[in-house]
Amino acid sequence: MKLPKLLVFIAVLGTATSSAVAAESKLFKSEKHTFHVVTLVGGLSHPWAAAFLPDRRILVTERPGRLRIVSKDFKLDPQPIGGALPVAAVGQGGLLDVVLHPQYAKNGWLYLAYSGPGAGGTGTELMRAKLDGHRLVQPQVLFRLEPKTPSDHHFGGRIVFDRQGYVYLTLGDRGDKERAQRLDDHAGSVIRLHDDGRVPVDNPFVKRAGAKPEKFTLGHRNIQGAALHPVTGELWTHEHGPQGGDEINVMRAGRNYGWPVITYGVNYVIGTRIGEGTHKPGMEQPLYKWVPSIAPSGMAFYEGDKFPNWRGNMLVGALRDEMLVRLELNGEKVLKEERLIKNTIGRIRDVRVGPDGYVYLLTDEANGVLARLE
Repeated sequence: MKLPKLLVFIAVLGTATSSAVAAESKLFKSEKHTFHVVTLVGGLSHPWAAAFLPDRRILVTERPGRLRIVSKDFKLDPQPIGGALPVAAVGQGGLLDVVLHPQYAKNGWLYLAYSGPGAGGTGTELMRAKLDGHRLVQPQVLFRLEPKTPSDHHFGGRIVFDRQGYVYLTLGDRGDKERAQRLDDHAGSVIRLHDDGRVPVDNPFVKRAGAKPEKFTLGHRNIQGAALHPVTGELWTHEHGPQGGDEINVMRAGRNYGWPVITYGVNYVIGTRIGEGTHKPGMEQPLYKWVPSIAPSGMAFYEGDKFPNWRGNMLVGALRDEMLVRLELNGEKVLKEERLIKNTIGRIRDVRVGPDGYVYLLTDEANGVLARLE
């Protein structure tokens, strides 16, 4: 692998054609609401995540390595945000999540997850920077997955802040499933840091000899959906299974979520069992699972006022069947699942609830869109 060819710098990348608010709007009737799906912006190259700035502009990451701005009237700025952001845009990797610090109005920090190059290949990294006009400034890399490998898939890459100000980053197993059970390896885990990258002294493996101190949980295959529960404040995630076995879990310190020792999925094509079955003492059972797989990506709890009958529900994007999944919850039990807008706008990569209470979706396509449920 020739690493220099993987480097992507936002400052020197070309631009994509901007799109105004599209006239296309489709009407849907769900069990609880009738709504339109409105395409707001097109021309995005494999968009991965969105974040809402206080001035009503929207930041959108594109997996090839660009950070874009959508104006408050939904015009895509043709010029990507400048400032050096080293991204190894390979396979499923590239520029992934973007999240504002909870105190963004005071400190101006943006947090970005991406696959970065290093000795041995690539791995998921976390950095923060500030937006100064049309450039990223004061970049600080807070975390680098180790060890890096040549694999081009299973990067994870979702960022969530909790109510105490800790920041969590999800990490995939990098296509090497045995790594997810290793304490001396970051892969296949969720990490927990202070907002400046320091390791909390109460992280569960800090005092374990040989363990990576950043690790909060282990035993994950590829987490691409994460959100804070609006009542409990706990971190909920979903992750891709192999052929079947997608899971929803609650992240609790030091817990082992089983991959690849236990799973409800099977090997691709040949359908043989993976690991030791579906249960093992000391390993967590999922709160909910999908068999067959829906290929989940993006997660949000709905707490807005535009869809009052969805309050407290979980919304999950699905790459397979190009749909939005709505889950009704009672505590940690899923009572009902509804599948919405199937095969309508494309492979749904991200789900966000905007400050206006509407639901925003990104589609992972070469000509991806930002759409809104109204």
